[in-house]
Amino acid sequence: METTPPLSLDALLRAAGARIDPLDARWLLAHAAGQSPGWLFAHATDAAPPGLAARFEALVERRAAGEPVAYLTGRRGFWTLDLAVTPDTLIPRPETELLVELALARLPHAQGVRFADLGTGSGAIALAVARERDDVAVVATDASAAALDVARANAIAHAPGRVEFRHGDWFAPLAGERFDVIASNPPYIAARDAHLQQGDLRFEPSSALASGHDGLDAIRVLVAGAPEHLRAGGWLLLEHGFEQGAEVRALMRGHGFDDIATARDLEQRDRVTLGRIGREAGGAPAAG
Repeated sequence: METTPPLSLDALLRAAGARIDPLDARWLLAHAAGQSPGWLFAHATDAAPPGLAARFEALVERRAAGEPVAYLTGRRGFWTLDLAVTPDTLIPRPETELLVELALARLPHAQGVRFADLGTGSGAIALAVARERDDVAVVATDASAAALDVARANAIAHAPGRVEFRHGDWFAPLAGERFDVIASNPPYIAARDAHLQQGDLRFEPSSALASGHDGLDAIRVLVAGAPEHLRAGGWLLLEHGFEQGAEVRALMRGHGFDDIATARDLEQRDRVTLGRIGREAGGAPAAG
């Protein structure tokens, strides 16, 4: 009795590429094989090992149904980090690297500098800052205990002992403390926005995406609460939707921020708004 020879890795990729994005197929096949995507190029004509085709097909079916590649592989690259992600965390995106760049540029080079990442999710922002500035005390908060479990695991892999994670909503775990820079990528999509029912967003935690009728509820809380948690001259940086820059700038002006500006992402869309609290509004440095 004749048996059908196993397909080559390249043949598996071609077949999957007719159903899902070819780049997604390559990531999923590498994950199923326990190898890097680069390994696939060197072994394209190799026959698929026993069981690989079935594992890969299961992943392709789930991706074709819309599940994000990051959740299927459990990994997502961000900054210089290879982060673990789960459906309990927002998937880190390249646009958020702009927030990290801007925060790093505003962290003083002095003793006792403190940075807070609010709504840390997988820990992406906090860990990126911790890796770049080992002289900065980094605190990260999140209302989701499950997300903090993921963030702590990422910290063990990438910056052990460098980030203090705290469970609680926004500023609640920071009572009585002040920081030189506070950053956040909060939920900023309107609750009824149709995009929430499309693409990867369907699978991500709604609490990390939607924020009230106009998407600004969390940002209002952050702007209002930041002055009592910033040192004199400290900065607040917020990621937001590409149509929200003017509204976020107005909120910051209304709460006493100066030097307010909005930075654009690589596609030239408003993405991060930042402002500095004046010396008369900010508090004196507080012990951490």
